[in-house]
Amino acid sequence: MKNLNLSSLKKLEIILEGEHMEFATDLLDRAGVKGYTIVNQLSGKGSHGFYEGHVMFNEDDVLVMIITAVSESLVEPILEGFTPFFNQHSGVIFISDIQVSRLVKFAD
Repeated sequence: MKNLNLSSLKKLEIILEGEHMEFATDLLDRAGVKGYTIVNQLSGKGSHGFYEGHVMFNEDDVLVMIITAVSESLVEPILEGFTPFFNQHSGVIFISDIQVSRLVKFAD
């Protein structure tokens, strides 16, 4: 079997309230992110206590996680775009070093 060529990227996991999902995806699109995955109806425990992931009234009332893989050069501009937002709203961004096998799917 031929070995996969791996390339280093950064994985961003952005957790925020569903009502702000469009803001986040617009910011990522404007930053040049090629794609992302959205996970709806998150459950978990944070500084505000336990949060249940079932839909109460609509999709805006749940937590979502947006996962993307980007080059290191995009991390700082993305964080700069989210800084004013997270100064006023709850949520978090996790950043991890990852390896991907098909860089063409993620390259800027």
